[in-house]
Amino acid sequence: MRESAPVHVGVDIGGTKVLAAEVSPAGEVLRTAHRSTPGRRVELELVEDALTEAVTEVAAGRPVAGVGLAAAGFVDAAGERVMFAPHLPWRGEPTLSRLSERWGTRVALDNDANCAALAELELGAARGVDSALLITLGTGIGGAVVMGGRVVRGRNGMAGEFGHMQVVPGGLPCECGLTGCWEQYSSGNALVAFVRARVETEEYAGCALDELAAGDPLKITGPAVTAAAARGDALALAAYEAVGSWLGVGMAGLVAAYDPELLVVGGGVSTAGDLLLGPARTALEGSLVGRHHREVPRIVTTAFGAEAGVVGASILARRLTSSVR
Repeated sequence: MRESAPVHVGVDIGGTKVLAAEVSPAGEVLRTAHRSTPGRRVELELVEDALTEAVTEVAAGRPVAGVGLAAAGFVDAAGERVMFAPHLPWRGEPTLSRLSERWGTRVALDNDANCAALAELELGAARGVDSALLITLGTGIGGAVVMGGRVVRGRNGMAGEFGHMQVVPGGLPCECGLTGCWEQYSSGNALVAFVRARVETEEYAGCALDELAAGDPLKITGPAVTAAAARGDALALAAYEAVGSWLGVGMAGLVAAYDPELLVVGGGVSTAGDLLLGPARTALEGSLVGRHHREVPRIVTTAFGAEAGVVGASILARRLTSSVR
């Protein structure tokens, strides 16, 4: 019997879910496995168990040549440890060696937004672009910097943590321990929080989301807000206007700092398209220094959507068995 060919597996672990996938060299997702993320106040082994289950399901009995892991957290410059993850329990443990030993194969590790940027740079929306910023809106905000056609990781490996820039001094508390972070105003969590805080007010009485909540704002979810916005619900549209405007304000600061050619927006919230990007473009142009004397960078969505992180992780996995770095 012919022996099964080894498989490279990419894994994207975020604040709420784990996605593992087999991805072709061209970026086509061939096979996936999903698990829920256990949370940040659990034993680390529970997170590693979820990752192991997902990798095993994708491998489907085939030998694993390598695993690329895209982690929602601060990965050190050596790519060996997740030093801190606001939504996960990693706190500097030797992630790479632990998982490599457990899985019996080589493992590569990077921040999830860096992985998404790698996918877009090599195969997607930023292909052929010299300078770009990737901004991912999911549970929070992730980011990555592309300069000179390469992903820039920074001195500590932590470049691109845009979500934890303080935009409102003394503002809303963030899970990272600080206050006023950008992701508290422009993210999936921010979108839902906006609606939950207003769903039972007189201004939005009788709206579709008010009926969905039925006296319990916790029933409101991100997908419900997006679906309601697509139907023209006033509260959902107001939420996207607020989150999109904050997105544009933050982008203006990033453009002032980096002057990129392109802004690539990804993450689950970006699937709303112009509901989000329309207000973002307006706010960017209204907040950007010297906007009448410069070329404002284009804003586009990721080519790989919510799968950008896992596609980038698969590229890392393939590099483990090739000469490409």
